Amino acid sequence: MNTARVRTLEVSVQESYSNHSYVNNPITEENQVIEGYFQKEISQKAMAIRKVNKTLCALLGIAVLVAFVSYYFSMSNELTLNKLSRQITTLNDENAELQNQLDRLKSFNNVDSKMMQYNMLQKAAKVIEVQAVASPVAVDSHPQKTASFNWAIGY
Repeated sequence: MNTARVRTLEVSVQESYSNHSYVNNPITEENQVIEGYFQKEISQKAMAIRKVNKTLCALLGIAVLVAFVSYYFSMSNELTLNKLSRQITTLNDENAELQNQLDRLKSFNNVDSKMMQYNMLQKAAKVIEVQAVASPVAVDSHPQKTASFNWAIGY
């Protein structure tokens, strides 16, 4: 609301008819001063501009509010996705360890089943004891040295 202190000077003008034209008399000494706060008259153009500005401000406020709400939801979704990603990474690591253990057990199981299938491991039915035989060839404890190797430095 635009209010201004307005001071107006009221001047009474007397018009009289003399011959064929109106003549303005000079200002008389009846001066009245009106003082007070009066509302300034607002033009239709200014009212239209104010209405458009208020509408645009309301639309801007709604857009900002929608942006904050969508940002909140996107951040909460991103936090949920990060949490799930960490859980997936942990599960993948555990799964890799379990897969290694399973492979080791499968390989042991395959070897065991093949050994049982071909019956390669059997207990000895009878143990034979033999006397130690004297060897005619003497075993030399120190091997003979070959020609020494000359190290070369460079090429």
